[in-house]
Parts: sequence; structure tokens; C-alpha cells
Amino acid sequence: MSRLIKNTVVTAKAETVTGQDAAPTGAANAVLISDVSITPLEAQNISRPLIRGYFGGSEQLVGPANVKLSYTVELAGSGTAGTAPSWGQLLLGCAVAEGTLASPARVEYVPMSTGLKSLTQYYYDDGVVHKLLGSMGNCTLSAKVGDRPVLRFEWTGLDGGVAAVSNAVPVYTPWKKPVAMTKANVIDITFGATYAAGALTGGELHSSTGLELNFGNVVNFTPMLSTETVDISDRESTATLELELTAEQEVAFMAKVKANETQSLGFTIGTAAGNKIIVFVRAAQLINPRKSELNGKRMIGFDLRLVPVNGNDEWLIVAL
Repeated sequence: MSRLIKNTVVTAKAETVTGQDAAPTGAANAVLISDVSITPLEAQNISRPLIRGYFGGSEQLVGPANVKLSYTVELAGSGTAGTAPSWGQLLLGCAVAEGTLASPARVEYVPMSTGLKSLTQYYYDDGVVHKLLGSMGNCTLSAKVGDRPVLRFEWTGLDGGVAAVSNAVPVYTPWKKPVAMTKANVIDITFGATYAAGALTGGELHSSTGLELNFGNVVNFTPMLSTETVDISDRESTATLELELTAEQEVAFMAKVKANETQSLGFTIGTAAGNKIIVFVRAAQLINPRKSELNGKRMIGFDLRLVPVNGNDEWLIVAL
């Protein structure tokens, strides 16, 4: 009987000890995914260039190997302000710290450089389970007009084995529905905004097509003779956006680009408590200006380099 892509289940759980199986379950740790892809064994195969008196290749030796997994999840709140959304645990595996605060009730996510966490992930492929241990990854937040806001993850994990088993039975109740990226559901890109205690204030709002923010984690699989590890060793966060600017605004933005200036940036997705997400950038350097068009309208695009101010503060994601 055929095995079907739709019969895929992913579970993920933070590890207490890096690389030790945290045994994620469908009931407690199911991940509501789309656009899933796996490389079940990415091996550094070892060639044997043998000379045998005739043409022909030789078998390779399977060398050190890891597993790659990627998928997309929807960016929505937990439904209750101050309660961590389901995707929060995934961010822990992307060099991110989670903090729950009150007044107002909110959960804040910030990048970190020490004390990093790893995840155990099970990928159930309609009767076959692939296990990723010690997995760490990179994340890209995408919130573009006319689409759903999402987080796209790319994971590298240690090979925890493969087995023929029945799929876990997933419970997706904690995963909530996102808002559509429309005018009614967002507060658009605001340069010069200030963030404090769950709120953005000030700044100049600009009409945009949305934001894409790449954490920029450097993820490495390092095999040695007594250990194999997956590590995040660096981070260079970037973003892209397109703005509708007046002639005067375009000239002002170009001046900032040429002067290597940085500026803060705020963006809000959702309006209701329990399903509201704030993205805040403290110091964004605009580079690579480009002109494009949208239905005959002139648009100005930029790449952004997100640089730390005091360290581990390039960006902030807040679930309210």
C-alpha cells in the first residue's frame, strides 16, 4: 500500500542533556507543520580510489553523518496572553531565550549566545520514524501582505536511528490560527519606534509589503572520533522589506544608507490579546537599495543588517 506525504507527523521537545533522547510525544509535543522536507542521512562518504588493473569505481565508506529537516509553522499566539505559544519551544533550538513577563502579560523571545538548548525531533513518515538528536537550527520569520505569517525552520541533528513504527497520534490543540496579513490586522513597518513593556511607541509608519527576518544562525555538524555534535557558533541576523516612499522619503533613506546609519524598527501582527505578535529591531542598517514595482506603483526595497547594541538584542519577538 502507498505511503502518503499527508500522513506525516513531527514531534519536538527540548533536551535536558544535549544529544540525549527527550522522547517527544504526539500528545504533548506535536508540531503543526507545512512544507516539510527531510534528508534522512547526509553522510560524508569516503572514497576508495583503488587501482585494480581495470576501469571502474569502488564502494564508498559511509562516513560521519547527520540528518537535515525543514518545515514551516504558522506564527500565531497561544490564545492566552502570557502563555507561551507552541512555536516557542522550537525557537529554543535556534539560540533563543524565552521569558514570561507580567503587566502586561507577555512572552518575549531574544537571541542568546551561551547556554544554548537543543531539541529531540521525531519525523514520522507514514510508518517510518527518523530521530534527530541534539538538533539545532535556523529560523526565518516571514510576514508578507496577502499571506499568513510563518516561521520557517531548517534543522541539523544527530542521527538517532530509523525504525518502522506506527505514527504518533498528534494533538494540535495548542496551535492556534494566525491572522491574515491584511491592513486590518497589522500595524505596518514603523522606523524610529521604541519598545517598552509590551508596547511600541513613536516613530514614523511606512506602507510596506511586509517583513522577512532571518535569524542568520551558523549551524555546524562536527564529527570527532569520540563525539559528534551540532552547534550554533555564530549569528548574523538580516531582514528584507519593500516600502512605498515619497520622493522626499526616498532621498532621506538613501542618505541614511550612504551614512551607514542604523535605526530602530517595529512591526505588529494581530490586534487581539492572545494572538498579537510584536517584532522589534533596535538597530537596523539599511543596505542594497533597489527599485521595484507593484501594480505600477514604485516600491523601494532594502536589505537590513540587524546589529546588536548591548549584545543579544538584535531583535525581539513578543507574544501578547
